[in-house]
Amino acid sequence: MRMNLRTLVPCLAALALGPVVDRTHAQEVRPEIMATGLTDPLYMVAPPGDTQRLFIVEQGRRTGTGAIKVLNLATKTVAPTPYLTVSGLGTAIEQGLLCMAFHPNFQQNGYFYIHYTSAAVPGVTAGDTVIARYRATGGNPASMTADPSSAHIILRLVQPDPDHNGGWIGFGPDGFMYVALGDGGYQWDANGPNTLPPGHTPGLGNAQDITNLYGSILRIDVDGADNIPGNADDDCFPGNPDKNYCIPPSNPFVGADGEDEIWAYGLRNPWRMSFDRVTGDMWIGDVGQNDREEINFSPPNFAGRNYGWRCREGTLCTNLSGCSCAPGPYVPPAFEYAHTGNLCAVTGGYVYRGCSMPWLVGTYWFADYCGRNIFSFRRQSNGAITDYVVRSDQLDPPGDLDIYTVSSFGEDALGELYFTDRVGIVYRIVDANGFVDCNNNGRSDACDIVAGTSIDANGNGIPDECEIPCIADFNQDGGVDGQDVEAFFVLWELGESGADVNQDGGVDGNDVETFFIAWESGEC
Repeated sequence: MRMNLRTLVPCLAALALGPVVDRTHAQEVRPEIMATGLTDPLYMVAPPGDTQRLFIVEQGRRTGTGAIKVLNLATKTVAPTPYLTVSGLGTAIEQGLLCMAFHPNFQQNGYFYIHYTSAAVPGVTAGDTVIARYRATGGNPASMTADPSSAHIILRLVQPDPDHNGGWIGFGPDGFMYVALGDGGYQWDANGPNTLPPGHTPGLGNAQDITNLYGSILRIDVDGADNIPGNADDDCFPGNPDKNYCIPPSNPFVGADGEDEIWAYGLRNPWRMSFDRVTGDMWIGDVGQNDREEINFSPPNFAGRNYGWRCREGTLCTNLSGCSCAPGPYVPPAFEYAHTGNLCAVTGGYVYRGCSMPWLVGTYWFADYCGRNIFSFRRQSNGAITDYVVRSDQLDPPGDLDIYTVSSFGEDALGELYFTDRVGIVYRIVDANGFVDCNNNGRSDACDIVAGTSIDANGNGIPDECEIPCIADFNQDGGVDGQDVEAFFVLWELGESGADVNQDGGVDGNDVETFFIAWESGEC
């Protein structure tokens, strides 16, 4: 029995499109294991435009040697040779190799940056915060290793205590580097005996004292006047080996009292910061002291914001010396939560801007380090928080996985979200109901089209390689006319396989019948 065209094409199309996805519970997600066997993974980041790789930062606090590993997203395999190994690191729980960032023009220049805490020098320092620049081997952005001899110090800052190092770096939409630093350590900022560096006034606290860099978000220029890294004009402080960068003239304290590098301040220990890749909004997860965890927010170009620590913990007044309980000048958090149950230390995240789950675009994702706690919400333009969802059971179903400590989130080049568990696993957040993957490459069709690895010429959301050609429009010129008849019979008379339109393995009169049924109706 021969299947006619009107039956054949819908069936083939259904096979090409893959399984029908149930959107009844489209807000639900699940974890997909991408890598295991890592040692204290703390961060993930992708080079701009590189849709194939994710770079994973291993802290190295147990041995004093950290590493950057490369994950192949298609095969879910980690390259056996580290991209970069960094030794001489601090070994306290909050020290080590903490973060990395790719230069916005990495694909042209091969430069990237790391943020780490060096080993302590007894009696001198608890370890230094160091921002250093490296280059891919040979300057080749596709290289699977970096050149260890290319190390170049950008910033070095003495840390008075081994904790509250912050630990994030990244480039903003303005092209400048942002650096997140904690308040220097201990409790209540400057109440400890070792917290204040020499020359600073006791009682005010580091984070409220803009004459030091602690408890702040810095904004620095690592390219210099020519906007090209690696040249002499990158260094506007040639007499200071610990400051090899320039200051953007639009920073809020340039020409005023305060350190010129500071962009925002009043932070205790900003653990993971991000920029919304669409809006440019800045998000900061700031770890609290005893009572509150907070997520701070800033629209683009809002400089000089004071987020309140140590005078405020979230919206709570601390009543510490030198502090006022008046609302100003402190910017309240966008979101805060109390230390209840197993909630104790926020891990800041990202606004989802990926391609595989469009119904979740615009949601901000974060976690709490002290248990299997993952959340998402939306921030409205008026500041209201909506669509707050506890994602813990979705991403760690009871009796299934066993997520312990979410140390960081990360984005790939397409905006898909990942998170690390410090026990050594990297997960990708995916739709609980699966996604359409007609070409079976492990990535949603929507993401293939966004990445440019699949073409969608007609804009219907289906990769062209998965679509059944329209039989009536045999020459595929967008119209059904006599030229299609001519094109069909040229192949049919030659017995070419392209004329086997009924897909029965032969070229014969049945193909002519199938073709003319479609051609006369003007339908595929």
